Amino acid sequence: MSISPPFIISILIALTVHEVSHGLVALKLGDPTAKHEGRLTLNPLAHLDLFGTLMFFFVGFGWAKPVPVNPRYFKGSIKKGMTLTALAGPASNLILAIITIIIAKIIFASGISAGPGISKFFMELFQSMLFLNLGLMAFNLLPVAPLDGSKVLAMFVPYQHEEKYEDYLRNGPMILLSLLIMERILGIPLIIGWISAIISPILLVIDKIL
Repeated sequence: MSISPPFIISILIALTVHEVSHGLVALKLGDPTAKHEGRLTLNPLAHLDLFGTLMFFFVGFGWAKPVPVNPRYFKGSIKKGMTLTALAGPASNLILAIITIIIAKIIFASGISAGPGISKFFMELFQSMLFLNLGLMAFNLLPVAPLDGSKVLAMFVPYQHEEKYEDYLRNGPMILLSLLIMERILGIPLIIGWISAIISPILLVIDKIL
């Protein structure tokens, strides 16, 4: 996927909606931290992480600056609150991908995109929006800290193993870095394989429904 205006637009939208969704669900559950720190804004600059954004351009997947969450504010179960908050980001990207397909079908069926250069722009934009959102969703579901999947997995860790899981989470950044090195330098498709395994059935289902 080339680095073009549609690609950049897609990254900004996907990352921004992802992080705002985390913050909105946390707020709904009683945590105002993201709101107080100005992270419930659709301004992409409030959410961009320099290294995570650069990763999109070099390896095709990356991340934004995590929205601050204070689970002590949650009403009810902290584990459940963290799981719902974590799932909000990937879920928002899946919804964006579905909306992208619906809008694309409407626009191309109506002929609105017809015209010199316009059709190509829309094609690139919809392609970028679709695959970046699905890719961001799948990548963030990887059960390695600080990604969302590690917080979702925590919901299912038995009480007696929580301390060991906390140790695993602390090593998350190093594990993630190792996976990235194995992916990029050694050519072992661990992350890409994970993303493909999640995206492929979703695309099949979306294609059948829409």
